[in-house]
Amino acid sequence: MARKKRLPGFGLTMGATLAWLAFIILIPLSSAFVTAGSASWAEIWEAVANPRALAAYRLTFGASLVAALVNGAIGLLLAWVLVRYEFPGKNALNSLIDIPFALPTAVAGLTYASLYRADGWLGRFLAPLGIEAVHSRLAVVLVLTFVSLPFVVRAVQPVLEDLGHEAEEAAGSLGATRWQTFRWVTFPTLAPALLTGVALAFARAVGEYGSVIFVSGNLPMKTEIAPLLIMSQLEQYKFGSAAAIAVVLLLASFAINGAINVLSKWSRRYD
Repeated sequence: MARKKRLPGFGLTMGATLAWLAFIILIPLSSAFVTAGSASWAEIWEAVANPRALAAYRLTFGASLVAALVNGAIGLLLAWVLVRYEFPGKNALNSLIDIPFALPTAVAGLTYASLYRADGWLGRFLAPLGIEAVHSRLAVVLVLTFVSLPFVVRAVQPVLEDLGHEAEEAAGSLGATRWQTFRWVTFPTLAPALLTGVALAFARAVGEYGSVIFVSGNLPMKTEIAPLLIMSQLEQYKFGSAAAIAVVLLLASFAINGAINVLSKWSRRYD
């Protein structure tokens, strides 16, 4: 006698899921490979490996990595404050963390451009020091840090809430200092979630476009990011070259998502 399934409808729901994913994700992404394949190998190599493209990759991935690492430190601090302390305005601060999720990235770019330009509220203090926070690589890092901050905080916060104080109190009763307790008891538990948040922030920053174009200056070989280079190729009707660069970013995204999945599985081992 065949064993009765506990959850009927698996075939129908799985079919609907795969069809939806194919329509929304797989078919559009595969079109990038098809379009890139319309060009010859020489044209593809020239598009993805020319000096301008390599400079765009370095800025895109380099600035994204810096922003993710900065958010790793600041996000851990914010999550710690939100979980471990009670203070007036805590709920308001907690809500502000999610603003980059809801705010259009173009608005973020315009805001940063107005704040950090030479005569802006903050730029007027940086300009005399020789710090260019607009139309520079620093500007790219700043806006990428803004748009990717919530990922670290929201990845660490629930783990910190579930951690409790028992292990820390036990370490303190055995003579451990606060730093030793954090270094050897608290941080190892938070590390998987923190790494996952940093990876998510990095992935988010790599795909950012709207805010960067308002603050970077979009100078080829200097402040041009890879997504903007794709737009530049499209404006010149070089669809094959644009698709080839898009495939490079797509493969990088697959690698990043694979790393995030590995980190997520690792973090579940400590739940």
